[in-house]
Amino acid sequence: MSFEILAVSQQQLNVFWAFIGGMVISGALIWAVRLGMSVRDREPPCPKPEDHPHLPDSGPVYEEREVREPDEVPRAGQESERLMPHELRHCASKRCENQQRKRWSPGSSGAFGSGGPGHV
Repeated sequence: MSFEILAVSQQQLNVFWAFIGGMVISGALIWAVRLGMSVRDREPPCPKPEDHPHLPDSGPVYEEREVREPDEVPRAGQESERLMPHELRHCASKRCENQQRKRWSPGSSGAFGSGGPGHV
């Protein structure tokens, strides 16, 4: 019996290990895709169109616009007293009595950087 010693160059070893590394990476990717598919199969199905919300019978609901003004914080009776949370109002603004929208008047300033002269 004769044994032959195979001489493999360093470049051939690098190619071999790169091939083995590629096989390991591709195997890991295949495993990850199969795992993702099995997880997705266990999820509940997508909702059907009849499960989605629809418009009420009265039609679409529109927004309401109103002019609001700041609501002052009530003052305590004496300086040594303090206000309790239940004595404060739930909203920092209130409905304005005058519901007319403020309009631009000629001669007043425009938006910031508009190039207008400002108040004249």
